[in-house]
Amino acid sequence: MSELFTIICGVVTFLIFAPLLQWCVKRVQYAQIIDKIPGPKAYPLIGTTYAFFGRKTHEIFYIIDERTRRYPNIHRIWTGMTPEVRITKAEYVEAVIGASKHIEKSRGYKFLSEWLGEGLLTSKGERWFKHRKLITPTFHFNILNGFCDVFGENGSILAKRLDAFANTGQPVDVYPFITKAALDIICETAMGVNVNAQTDDDNEYVKAVYALSELFLERLVRPWLHPDMFFKLSQYGHDFDKALGVLHGYTKQVIRERKEALRQEQIGTGNGDPAEKKDVFGVKKRLAFLDLLLQGNEENNQLTDEDVREEVDTFMFEGHDTTTAGMSWALFLLGLHPDVQDKVHQELDSIFAGSDRPATMKDLNEMKLLERCLKETLRIFPSVAFFGRTLSEDITLGGYHIPARTIVGIQAYHVHRDERFFPDPEKFDPDRFLPENTENRHPYAYIPFSAGPRNCIGQKFALLEEKSLVSAVLRKFKVRSANTRDEQRINHELITRPKDGIRLYLERRD
Repeated sequence: MSELFTIICGVVTFLIFAPLLQWCVKRVQYAQIIDKIPGPKAYPLIGTTYAFFGRKTHEIFYIIDERTRRYPNIHRIWTGMTPEVRITKAEYVEAVIGASKHIEKSRGYKFLSEWLGEGLLTSKGERWFKHRKLITPTFHFNILNGFCDVFGENGSILAKRLDAFANTGQPVDVYPFITKAALDIICETAMGVNVNAQTDDDNEYVKAVYALSELFLERLVRPWLHPDMFFKLSQYGHDFDKALGVLHGYTKQVIRERKEALRQEQIGTGNGDPAEKKDVFGVKKRLAFLDLLLQGNEENNQLTDEDVREEVDTFMFEGHDTTTAGMSWALFLLGLHPDVQDKVHQELDSIFAGSDRPATMKDLNEMKLLERCLKETLRIFPSVAFFGRTLSEDITLGGYHIPARTIVGIQAYHVHRDERFFPDPEKFDPDRFLPENTENRHPYAYIPFSAGPRNCIGQKFALLEEKSLVSAVLRKFKVRSANTRDEQRINHELITRPKDGIRLYLERRD
């Protein structure tokens, strides 16, 4: 009997531990494959994260920068027990994002799931393909043309807000002013509502957006808050849930309002254009991204209200921080290069001839030099410096085998500094984007909006907004940067933010 018991125990033990043993063997084999790729020394449990221990948030960017320069083109890191392969060579980038194979985002995006659900930024597979197809028509040229008035009105408010700091001899941090202008624009173009962020500091929705952005970043830099259970129990988690309730509640109510207005219009019981009605959200007579999404969905009914909410929230999330960074860095660089700024002033003067009218689409299209300045800014300071994909199948890069399901980090900041395509890469030179200088450039050497099938759907929107607001500032002021390039530090969190803002001296041009 005892012998039978021993046999049974042995079988049970084998059944329990055999899968674990098999997993351990595969894990060791996987680690051996990954560790053939050059990279810093990794230790058990903590991987290569020891380099960040005791460091301040703004120092992390420079640690990553130094590490990337030490291991050019391709290297591997370990975030705890999770490996990641980082690439900076255009040819490798194309192999990963140039086709529709590897469209799944990396696991770091999971922290956005409660906020954005499965919107375009975070979704994958068939859902992503379907939503991308449905949403693409909402960024048609004629639709973007209708947003020019929104850009112009908010650019005018921004210039007026900054005027109080002109000719004072003291620099002003323009970053928070541009942030509020970008938030006003995205709220009106995405949802058709006015939140008056530039003039009203007490708007609950605006506060919720700021709070969620900050709490997301707080969690990102604290590994012990990565597990959902620990985050939910923390004060950060409680604050996140509170802000999320405000934001989702607001978006859902706006969707209900817009759906009802659309229904009234269709059955003919509305009094005139439903968009002319002034509801509690201050809706104006303008079609917004939400309206277009709802109208398009009327034909195929493929999206639920929750799907619509997720896409609107995604547009809100992606559409103000990124453009804020791009516009702020552009003014910073122009403030360091008065010769280029003078030429931009000449271009704007030739377009507007002293008029203070808002910029039209035709005006924006004539701002060729300013557009090159913005593109060169996004080369030097891409708003999203790093983004990740999860491989759907095995791939070989630089002679190294990388198994499926491995995270590949694409470092746009360093891709943009490849001297094969951008000689003297730290130099600010808008002429890099003259047609004759771009026609033979590798298509994946410049990726501020990602590239391939999963490129940024709102990139035209972003460039038009940036041209409109930056031109609104430069039509009124000459700007001079208070910091040099070396003094102006980068605080990379999710967006390439300027540490301590962008401080400019403003001088009226009139």
